[in-house]
Amino acid sequence: MSKNTLYDKVWDKHKVDTLPTGQDHLFIGLHLIHEVTTPQAFSMMEETGATVKFPHRTFATTDHIIPTQAQERPFADSKAESMMQALENNVKKYGIKYFDFKSGKQGIVHVVGPELGLTRPGMTIVCGDSHTSTHGAFGALAFGIGTTEVRHVLETQSLALNRLKVRKINVTGDIPKGVYAKDIILAIIQVLGVNGGIGYAYEFNGEVIHRLSMEERMTICNMSIEGGARIGYINPDDVTYDYLKGREFAPKGEAFDKAVDYWKSIASDNDAEYDDVVNIDGSKLEPMVTWGTTPAQSIGVSGKIPSLESFSEDDRPVLSKALAYMDVKEGQFIKGLPIDVAFIGSCTNSRISDLREAAKVLKGKKVNVKTLVVPGSQSVRSQAQKEGLDKIFTEAGAEWRFAGCSMCLAMNPDRLKGTQRCVSTSNRNFMGRQGSPTGRTLLMSPASVAASAIEGKVADIRESY
Repeated sequence: MSKNTLYDKVWDKHKVDTLPTGQDHLFIGLHLIHEVTTPQAFSMMEETGATVKFPHRTFATTDHIIPTQAQERPFADSKAESMMQALENNVKKYGIKYFDFKSGKQGIVHVVGPELGLTRPGMTIVCGDSHTSTHGAFGALAFGIGTTEVRHVLETQSLALNRLKVRKINVTGDIPKGVYAKDIILAIIQVLGVNGGIGYAYEFNGEVIHRLSMEERMTICNMSIEGGARIGYINPDDVTYDYLKGREFAPKGEAFDKAVDYWKSIASDNDAEYDDVVNIDGSKLEPMVTWGTTPAQSIGVSGKIPSLESFSEDDRPVLSKALAYMDVKEGQFIKGLPIDVAFIGSCTNSRISDLREAAKVLKGKKVNVKTLVVPGSQSVRSQAQKEGLDKIFTEAGAEWRFAGCSMCLAMNPDRLKGTQRCVSTSNRNFMGRQGSPTGRTLLMSPASVAASAIEGKVADIRESY
């Protein structure tokens, strides 16, 4: 009898051969590209006269460098315009499907893939972006790759890879009100650390995980990489199938029914064997907020910033540097910390459900800091406007933007200035991450960011109900 995980099953189905190096040669089912990591890859191909092996397995959009306030061409940033032109020329040259502004389907690559039904269970999926782990929410093996690997996938539709170990993370119980998917994954990273997942694929399981919507599951898997795991996935179930049914690129009719039968077969066996198992009690979680400069440096919103003495001597220099950079002190309550900017967006939390939760909090209120709300795709933006969410945001004093990565990594005009402190729904709080070398980022859920924007300081969302 099989005792395999989904990781084992999908890996083995895509394995072409074992190479002399000991690595496995893996076929890649879906390749997603954007404007930042492809120009060099295509240039290398041109030098050797190579071509794209399977153009129908590659899909392109634009997200990182585009402005979200005004999108007239040419862009004011000449480098951004150059990247856009390179992508446009290359997709045309190689016959790659491109979701541009005119298509009405442009957006963050990790939002566009799922909402179009390109992302499906049992696939191997790569993109020149570390947060490709997002797609694992569907029961796919999805991971980010470098520019050289982007070139290799374009040319061969395959990669040489080392097999990972698998860690099962069970989240059990009933999560309290005010706790969202973002809080769950931040809590997991706090427990296991930013390096805890190195060499592992994370399988998220337990009743808490399987009660989540697909969009919430994407938030969980999106930040697997922040815990050091290259891959994070969730076994497909009825929630997965219901989400995919009717999507543009999903199978239709009888083909869909057959696909569901296959998707069910690749789920981890009940008695699957894992390299490690971690259990998290969801009932003990609370809204989370990062205080430092890694996603692991977080606490519950009612808590105090930890003392250096509570950590090992080896960890203290890094933690001391984080305290100084963030301008916070040991033993200080995180709640009430003044903020300057609030950002709701990114591939972690820019989907329609994220915007709905933020709108619930902001309705009838006013923000007290600069607040950006950036939908993850043109489709999300359109849906939000149909529901009147854009009016709730603008009436609250927030800025309603076009789709893009925006202030997550600030490869565009949306950037922090000086030492501004920002509560953000994005995935990284590294030094200088949001565009200013001295800017400070605190990661929170969309609802928590909205509540904090109203108060002008770190707020406990539970007090807003």
